[in-house]
Amino acid sequence: MKLKKIYNVGDKIATREAYGAALAEFGAEYDLVVFDADLSKSTKTSTFQKAFPDRFFNCGIAEGNMMAVAAGVATTGKIAFASSFAMFAAGRAFEQVRNSIGYPHLNVKIGATHAGITVGEDGATHQCNEDLGLMRTIPGMVVINPADAVEARAAVLAAIKHDGPVYLRFGRLAVPVINDEDTYEFEIGKGQVVADGDDVTIVSTGVLTAQAIIAREMLSKEGISARLVNIHTIKPIDSQLLAESAAKTGCIVTAEEHSIIGGLGSAVCESVAETCPVPVLRVGVNDVFGKSGKAVELLDEFGISAPFIAEKAKLAISAKKR
Repeated sequence: MKLKKIYNVGDKIATREAYGAALAEFGAEYDLVVFDADLSKSTKTSTFQKAFPDRFFNCGIAEGNMMAVAAGVATTGKIAFASSFAMFAAGRAFEQVRNSIGYPHLNVKIGATHAGITVGEDGATHQCNEDLGLMRTIPGMVVINPADAVEARAAVLAAIKHDGPVYLRFGRLAVPVINDEDTYEFEIGKGQVVADGDDVTIVSTGVLTAQAIIAREMLSKEGISARLVNIHTIKPIDSQLLAESAAKTGCIVTAEEHSIIGGLGSAVCESVAETCPVPVLRVGVNDVFGKSGKAVELLDEFGISAPFIAEKAKLAISAKKR
């Protein structure tokens, strides 16, 4: 399905904005029922609510109950979307997601916004850096973390068409559009080679893909050729592309706005260890809680912005030469 172009390369928009717009857009064609836990203005499901008020339900501050209700609706053949902040959708409601959605493999899509430290001033209690790891452990759960608005829109449509549970991770921070809708194609489980290179592979996901692009430019000025791979689907991960990249460059750096434990870094290590073992260094939140602050400044504070990715890439190159 070819989508009408909405976003332009270089525009800055939060992926949560694209999520809300996509629900309203695709709600006209698909039998979607959307649930929220009293955060619809923040998660942007209010956009769907305005367009289809009879198919929107506010479950209040009761995320576990919302997941159970969404599961029940999914048994009637409808496509249920349940939304809240990532900390509540993946954290507070984990047991209901696991047992009421994952175990019966129901057609529920979890739209989790405000993920990672770029929630900013909301602080450590709301900066969920563990959600990808939590959702990745649930059997049969597809886990998607789009890099920009174009990818977020395409991911929502792919989730709608997928039969089974999907976890979709969206951010609060406005990030640049890096994909051209005229040529972009999204497929669950398939990574994207953003740029080719020979010395090191940078594997990024979510909002850090924009930082990885900057890091690649920084490395290029030092004569280092970096291959950049955007992994929007953490599970199932594109093991074939990762193996090809490992074989081509001999080392990998992962970059994610998530704990280095359980997320993209862990998934990449698990994959290449079985297919093409090479040194893998991880850029992410280093087993600490977040803190309140301006979102962009926190990227530096926690060592996950472009300069840190570039520095880790040089260390990875050194590691493969030992």
